[in-house]
Amino acid sequence: MTTAAPTNVPVYHVDPFWPKPLPNNWILGQVSGIAVDERDHVWIVQRPGSLTEREAGAAQNPPLSESGMPAPPVIEFDAEGNVVQAWGGQATATEADPWPRSEHGIYIDPDGNVWLASMDQIVMKYAPNGKRLLTIGERGDPEGSNDPRRFGFPTDIAVDPDAGEAFISDGYRNRRIIVVDKTTGAFKRLWGAYGDKPDDVELQPYEPGETPIRHFRSPMHAVRLGNDGLLYAADRVNKRIQVFRKSGEFVKEAFMATWTRAMGSVWDLDFSKDAQQTFLFVPDGTNCKVWILLRESLEVVGSFGRGGRQAGQFDWVHNLALDSKSNIFTAEVNTGKRVQKFLPVT
Repeated sequence: MTTAAPTNVPVYHVDPFWPKPLPNNWILGQVSGIAVDERDHVWIVQRPGSLTEREAGAAQNPPLSESGMPAPPVIEFDAEGNVVQAWGGQATATEADPWPRSEHGIYIDPDGNVWLASMDQIVMKYAPNGKRLLTIGERGDPEGSNDPRRFGFPTDIAVDPDAGEAFISDGYRNRRIIVVDKTTGAFKRLWGAYGDKPDDVELQPYEPGETPIRHFRSPMHAVRLGNDGLLYAADRVNKRIQVFRKSGEFVKEAFMATWTRAMGSVWDLDFSKDAQQTFLFVPDGTNCKVWILLRESLEVVGSFGRGGRQAGQFDWVHNLALDSKSNIFTAEVNTGKRVQKFLPVT
């Protein structure tokens, strides 16, 4: 849906000098999650295993080149783009504390703890220094979207500190939002699209113009809690945002870029930093842009970006996050393998 844009819709341009060059000859793989903490430090989770042998030439045995050592999966940057710390990965894994095979999604809670989703059926909670605090979920064959013990492949997390709950989008094999205790990981409740009980019925591929289905399509890709007390969910392949009360009661939905086939148009979401959270920003990895919506009506009022490899362009823009100054930070997967910073034009 598109309406005439209000005059205060923000305009953005890229900062081509952020972040600073990485230390230690590091190179990023697919950047599958990005978040900003209360100090305006930017955190990413990236996939070292997605690098080709030639990209990570210096890490081969024998080395193929002098360039390219895989960076650790979790990296913290300060506001200027300097690396503060980095940790995680197979090199630090043990049998008792394995690292997942593929990383997906990062969230920083108000206490500064780092939450990671993964394609290994687990969600992990870490102290800021990388000490594992909690593992939620069990590895093994998933038993469906109504199984409280095992995730499919969880994708994203949002924490409600007042209620002590973590909301998890789950995800790639399941079709649900699941809620757990943020301290113990104990199961609380779950729901599917429209707040219904999830159903794993086989679905046909999305076709433009189809009647909206009452199921999330894989992947149920992201969740965010708004200042209005509502939970906003990115139902990626269905090209829609669904909004719920924290109980799971359905409130409303909106569709965007419904002509889009393939991987869908709603990949992630985050809010503008004014008290009313006037705008909602939605990265669209298929159309290679960021949509700007009015949060209250979920109407599209603007966008920026296009497909390409130059600064300010995108290849599979996967996630975004805003800092307190309304700067937008984006993460790219596929062959993009980078983070970018966009500044509001004043």
